[in-house]
Amino acid sequence: MNSVARQIEIPALYMRGGTSKGVFFLPHHLPADPARRDAVLLRVAGSPDPYGKQIDGMGGATSSTSKVVIVGPSSRPDCDVDYWFGQVAIGQALVDWSGNCGNLTSAVGPFAVHRGLVQAPADGVATVRIWQANIQRRIIAQVPMRDGQVQELGDFELDGVTFPAAEIPITFLDPGAAGDAHGAGMFPTGRPIDRIEVPGVGTIEATLIDAGNPAVFVDAAALGLTGTENQARVNGDAPLLARLEAVRAHAAVAMGAARTAEEASSTRQHTPKLAFFGPPVDYVASSGSPVGAAQIDVVARIMSMGQLHHAMTGTGAVAIAAAAAVPGTIVSRILGGARASLCFGHASGRLRVGAEAQERAGQWAVTKVTLSRSARRLMAGTVFVPASLMEVDQA
Repeated sequence: MNSVARQIEIPALYMRGGTSKGVFFLPHHLPADPARRDAVLLRVAGSPDPYGKQIDGMGGATSSTSKVVIVGPSSRPDCDVDYWFGQVAIGQALVDWSGNCGNLTSAVGPFAVHRGLVQAPADGVATVRIWQANIQRRIIAQVPMRDGQVQELGDFELDGVTFPAAEIPITFLDPGAAGDAHGAGMFPTGRPIDRIEVPGVGTIEATLIDAGNPAVFVDAAALGLTGTENQARVNGDAPLLARLEAVRAHAAVAMGAARTAEEASSTRQHTPKLAFFGPPVDYVASSGSPVGAAQIDVVARIMSMGQLHHAMTGTGAVAIAAAAAVPGTIVSRILGGARASLCFGHASGRLRVGAEAQERAGQWAVTKVTLSRSARRLMAGTVFVPASLMEVDQA
């Protein structure tokens, strides 16, 4: 059988968006059946890989580089494109569709223009209205255009990305959850701070928030940390990683994202994200550049797929902005009060975000969060997968 096995080609773009990169597809180029689609995407990324390297695929062996995106025309009158994000596990046969990637969101607008999914001006700004299908939210991307092409190069610098590029402002509209029958809104429990009992860890105060993506925010001091830790400090400490995952998993149960902590750890690894915060202090970013306490309002670190993220997830930034704008959360408590904008320090540098919040019938709602990212095509062409993964659809 091996002598007649063959590969087939699937059109794709390989793109960086923010501090992440992934493989982008049009829907009709992939199997319609979700299980078979995921099997194809796993093979594209090179997962599952017991060696943890994704050598036989496009994945980069980190949570920031093991990602896939599907973008197609939208059936909604208020949006131009529908966008699905898949976080591909490295060592498991799992594509997690439970949340969004705020970083790769910045590449969705450019991809839509490149693939002719939207009308764009020859010069100026193309406004792309995005429906994020994973979390059922609207996002507006402002894509710069020049001479009929997406302007990808520029002087906008994004900490965590080596080279400057063109700035893409992103607006997340009503990023908080719509709320359940009890009107909990973006706080699944209805409270800005909860006390979570975590076996083997103790009682942890946490803000459980669903804005951009579900997230769990804790004070770094409650974990014996400062919020200035780098990847080597955290990712090389197996007992610490286990404690952080225990907190995340039990918080996931408390916010209704999983039935058990075991389920959260095995099948819901992408969300909720766990982040921890501390007051502003001087530290050195992963690039070696100093970050001064006077330059930031708070320090923040976020976990992604069981490891400390090298910078900050885009949806993490959305949730941080939302939490900062609401009184009584872990973030606003460290800030000394709610605020509409802030600059936080992450492992690779700094990021400024802003949010608009309103109190509605006793519940806080964030109407929009704004931040800027950049995006760039890295490669255009086709990816190869075994024909056996696609042949049923071709028949």
